[in-house]
Amino acid sequence: MSYRAPVADMLLTLSHAGGLAAALDEGLYGDLDADTMAAIVEQAGAFATDVIGPLNRVGDREGATFSGGEVATATGWRDAYRRWAEAGWNGVLADEAFGGQGLPTAVWAATSELWAQGSMAFGLCPLLSQGAIECLERHGSPELQHRYLPRLVSGEWTATMNLTEPQAGSDLALLRSKAERAGDGSYRIRGQKIFITYGEHDMAENILHLVLARLPDAPEGTRGVSLFLVPKRHVADDGALGARNDVVCAGIEEKLGIHGSPTCTMVFGEGDGAVGYLIGEEHRGLACMFTMMNNARLAVGLQGVAVAERATQGALAYAHDRRQGRAGDVSPSPIVVHPDVRRMLLTMRALTSAARGICHRAAVEIDRSRFSPDDAARKAAHERASLLIPIAKAFGTDVGCAAASLGVQVYGGMGYVEETGAAQHLRDARIAPIYEGTNGVQAIDLVTRKLPQSKGETVSGLITDLRRTVQSVADLGAPALGATGARLDEAIDALDRATSWVASPGRTQQEILAGAAPYLRLFGLAAGGAALAEDALAALRRNEAGGALAKPVALARFFAENLVIEAGGLAEAVAGGAGSLVGESVDAALAL
Repeated sequence: MSYRAPVADMLLTLSHAGGLAAALDEGLYGDLDADTMAAIVEQAGAFATDVIGPLNRVGDREGATFSGGEVATATGWRDAYRRWAEAGWNGVLADEAFGGQGLPTAVWAATSELWAQGSMAFGLCPLLSQGAIECLERHGSPELQHRYLPRLVSGEWTATMNLTEPQAGSDLALLRSKAERAGDGSYRIRGQKIFITYGEHDMAENILHLVLARLPDAPEGTRGVSLFLVPKRHVADDGALGARNDVVCAGIEEKLGIHGSPTCTMVFGEGDGAVGYLIGEEHRGLACMFTMMNNARLAVGLQGVAVAERATQGALAYAHDRRQGRAGDVSPSPIVVHPDVRRMLLTMRALTSAARGICHRAAVEIDRSRFSPDDAARKAAHERASLLIPIAKAFGTDVGCAAASLGVQVYGGMGYVEETGAAQHLRDARIAPIYEGTNGVQAIDLVTRKLPQSKGETVSGLITDLRRTVQSVADLGAPALGATGARLDEAIDALDRATSWVASPGRTQQEILAGAAPYLRLFGLAAGGAALAEDALAALRRNEAGGALAKPVALARFFAENLVIEAGGLAEAVAGGAGSLVGESVDAALAL
């Protein structure tokens, strides 16, 4: 079965699990209404289905190719990107002052998932550009904004983030790239960056590199890192493109997946030095970069959701078509009727929807932090979004890998060969838990930085929200939801206990970090189960639980009765896992 954007499913989740309907009722979005937002998502879904989707396999088979410092994208990609940019999709979130549409984060999140559904490798290019747009809007000087933002927003130009170096992955204190003041307000950048997504390509006439580097008088550690804009080609005062800057692509990586996306090694300053322009203040580069981290990590979480969606669609189609074994009087039967296959397919679909619900809730909270009418409300929303982001990123990308792996299993032996496309989803999905901060880093961020926000009031408030959902399930008393309310209640109790344990005085850092990953997983299950319950409640309240709207009810029940039940064990791992990670016997087990 060919891919088709699940627009109806996405809009249901955005409205209810994500909280968009409530935000609209509160007037958060002014004159922008639900019908307009839905129309935008529907148009994006059509583009993803008809234009990007057919290129996914082309990008995987052909990949990006490198020759003499130049990178060529796969057949059809350049034209698809041109059409995508001309349709205005690159400016969905950008400020209207620079040619953008200034639409809500919730709309941008939905469209971002759709580009990644069409092709995760294709969707990576606009993701990087959006991050640069946000960074320049917040921290760029008026001159930089005037010179670079309009054509970046239009999609005529693209952008990259240059952080990683051979010796410096997540630990940016180890960066060695250097910057020198040129005396005319510009800087000269020298160094090497690796794993630079779309660092060189043929889809746009200029590429703007955001580069982290150190000045000669920079203090040690991350406090001494500055951020610079380094264009591939110089830009004159009148906007005309000039000669090439002193920055080259030295090669591209041969990767496990996302073959259509060129992952480049970039070399700055082999000659006179790459000309760069300071963004923000000297030695404050990480502060500039982190302003765009929430949206970037949300988008990566949605990449996991997108691959899970694509893998689920393929596996479902195959399960309906493939006949094997006997069920009832039909032999051979379509494998979709066999209990174990149904379990796998329901797991895929439920995980996908649960992770999407968490991501959509984070997007709406980001909108509240942008549009709420008073400072206190904006601050509270920012903290809720910041709490949800590591869960959205890590849980979403773990779901992508899990669903893609189950998809291969549904196909059986045919899933292990490239012909069906199931293997590509697994290969593509595997990078997402690694980049934009590994999922282990997300778990550490959650327990050390996000839980203490407002002295724990942010997380306690979110847990209270989850309990309200459980109460609503109980109040409705719908037999179709089975034990959903009881199982969710147990999961939220487990989350509450684990949260209290992590926050208790006297915990050592080793104890807290040992439980960080299971704690994040526990939070994802509880929040994801509540998200599915909200969608199911919406369907049941409308008395339309037949047909298409039977799906959210079935998924909420399956998730609660089959997946959320892990919660108690995860809470035990949070509180008791540290002892099994230390000691001489553990050292012996890990010895080479």
